[in-house]
Amino acid sequence: REITATEKGMRSRSRVNGTIVNRQLMEGLRERLVEITAQGQTIQLIMPARQRGLLDLYGGSLVIQQRDRVASAYIACQEAKKALETQQRSQQERLQRLDWLEYQIQDLSAANLTTPEELEQLEHEHQRLNHVVELQQRSYQVYQALYHNDQGTKASADLLGQAESTLQDMVDYDSQLQPLLDLVSGALAQVVEAAHQINAYGDGLETDPERLQVVEERIGVLKQICRKYGPSIAEAIAHYETLQAELEKLGSEGASLEELEKNYALSQKNVIDECDQLTKLRYRAGSELEKQLVNQLKPLAMEKVKFTVEISAIVPTAAGGDQVTFYFSPNPGEPLQPLAKTASGGEMSRFLLALKACFSSSNEPGTTLIFDEIDAGVSGRVAGAIAERLYQLSQRHQVLCVTHQPLIAAMADQHFRVDKQVIAQPISSILKQPSSPQGNLPGTTQVVTQIPESGMPELRTVVRISLLNHPQKRQEEIAQLAGGQSAQDAMNFAASLLSQAASWRKTCTVEKQDLGQATKISES
Repeated sequence: REITATEKGMRSRSRVNGTIVNRQLMEGLRERLVEITAQGQTIQLIMPARQRGLLDLYGGSLVIQQRDRVASAYIACQEAKKALETQQRSQQERLQRLDWLEYQIQDLSAANLTTPEELEQLEHEHQRLNHVVELQQRSYQVYQALYHNDQGTKASADLLGQAESTLQDMVDYDSQLQPLLDLVSGALAQVVEAAHQINAYGDGLETDPERLQVVEERIGVLKQICRKYGPSIAEAIAHYETLQAELEKLGSEGASLEELEKNYALSQKNVIDECDQLTKLRYRAGSELEKQLVNQLKPLAMEKVKFTVEISAIVPTAAGGDQVTFYFSPNPGEPLQPLAKTASGGEMSRFLLALKACFSSSNEPGTTLIFDEIDAGVSGRVAGAIAERLYQLSQRHQVLCVTHQPLIAAMADQHFRVDKQVIAQPISSILKQPSSPQGNLPGTTQVVTQIPESGMPELRTVVRISLLNHPQKRQEEIAQLAGGQSAQDAMNFAASLLSQAASWRKTCTVEKQDLGQATKISES
């Protein structure tokens, strides 16, 4: 993060791997990569979700894999629930639609539609039945005109017969008239046939009031169907078939709702079963963590410490159905209470230090650990034990420790001096951030905090962080921490501490190499 002073005030810019990012992303990365414990402040360790995550990491691959199975089961359950709720929301609409479909289908079924031509055929029949008397009269008139006229005038058949007879005589004199004779003879035959048919038609006509009423009622039904479901019987029949298909589909959706309910119930049971397995593994890991953590805390000035892992049931989530709470009692006579309520800043730092020591072979990735005042209230043997634990942690993590304890400071690989000064310079000329020779650590960083107005508004309090890259400077700073009756005694004591720390680090490194070698042999 770059902080620049301008005439308009402070301006900051954050980068990740050289790319400019916003503050929100930077803070999110900080929470994932950096853990800070300071006097009176705990950032992550007091959060129940973090405690549960630490317990899972301590449990190793079995717990992590089971937690992944729980997450998969939970996601599947949520998807099944969402599908069911979506279907349930449309269920009322589906039922209403089913009622309407059933009504229409029943209405069309009652109409007993047969063929698309039924209405047209019935209308033709209705016209005939409704005009039987008139048709009989007209049929008789046609018959008289064609074949037999009782009014004293000749019918068409009589006239054509006379014409045929005359033409027959004429053909005897001129054979060219034979085709004309054939035409007249054919016309006479057709007129006679038509007369017979119209006579038979007229004789067959009878009034049938009952049939007329049936036809009229049927026509009324069919016309009502056409008004409701289509302009024609053909379209009404097509609409009936469409309704039947939709009814069948909606009926199958009812079956799918039952299937969704069944799937959701099964997915819920699967989540519970997987959560139960995870809970069992967490109880086992919690019991082991209780023992190991107490053993790690006792050398750190906590001989009477008590620690338990409390696992209580909650509504299952993707992380399982457990809430994990660390209960802690650092001193004799104090009851076990949640870690957030009972541990001081120094105790919290030592607790985290011991906890990290328990994770020396865990799955937790390397992070940056910042300990502030981890040496509060301890000295001598306990401070030495804390220093050794810090160095062991530094083999897997980046460890930054703010300390006033020379035993702890001597164990570090690199040292920075932090001090404050009050200066009377403009704020824009105070801020600097050069890099160290290695290029990966700050050399001199100045952070400015404005002090309250006191008549000297030009005064500023500056916090300076300086890299001690020379052995002599390291020895002098540790000597100042150690104090003593004389400067020479303090320097000698500081040199002794640095020498002992270097020897211990070398021994620790050799043991680590030997352990790795033994591991390779056992694996082969």
